[in-house]
This record gives sequence, C-alpha cells and structure tokens, in this order.
Amino acid sequence: MNQQFELFEIANPCIGVCQSNKKGYCFGCLRSRTERQLWHEMTNEQRREVLRLIAGRQQRIEQLRQRKGEQLGFDFNEVAETGELF
Repeated sequence: MNQQFELFEIANPCIGVCQSNKKGYCFGCLRSRTERQLWHEMTNEQRREVLRLIAGRQQRIEQLRQRKGEQLGFDFNEVAETGELF
C-alpha cells in the first residue's frame, strides 16, 4: 500500500460528553471503550478506521431515528379531517 506522509495528527473526536451506553459506546463521540482507551497509541491509519466506523454508527443512528419518526406517523403540519360526530 502507498504510504502517505501526514503533516497533521488526526484530531481526537472527543466532544467532552464522556458517557457510555450499555454496550460501552460513548454518547458524545460514538467510540467504543477500547477505541477511546487506545486512541493515543493508534497509528493514523487506525485512527482513520475508527473515524470511518464512527461515521457508520452516526448513519445507523440517524436511520433509526427516521424509522422511529415514520412509525409514529405524526405530521403536525397536516390538517386532520374531522367528520360529523352526530
């Protein structure tokens, strides 16, 4: 594989939330416990892979949120038809 010279270190994706769900993924940066603990020891290639995984996690979370909204079926901008009650 062609090695590329890195001028800048890949920044830590931590946003300071630092709370984990039951599976150990941080609510703030979406990294696993292991990814957070080993970040400073990772190569830039490994860090890029973690960032790729984070992007996939963000995409799955957004898809779940959209599906949840579709399941609720609420459209607050839609005017509901009311029929004759009596």
